Amino acid sequence: MEKTMFNYTKGILERVSFDPVLFCKEVQKALKVLLPYEIEQLSEWLLQFVKEKPELKHCQIYLNS
Repeated sequence: MEKTMFNYTKGILERVSFDPVLFCKEVQKALKVLLPYEIEQLSEWLLQFVKEKPELKHCQIYLNS
């Protein structure tokens, strides 16, 4: 089965979620390579993900710009 860029990005973000600075950098990189509908998926996923990790909440600002 082919892995989508969104799933790949999500996996990366989950692995680097221990470091808020690195997490934000990866969010920024993802926005450069994902397609518009994948960015929408990322935004929805990120909303749910940061509920468990509030220290990452400030990275959502990149999705709103």
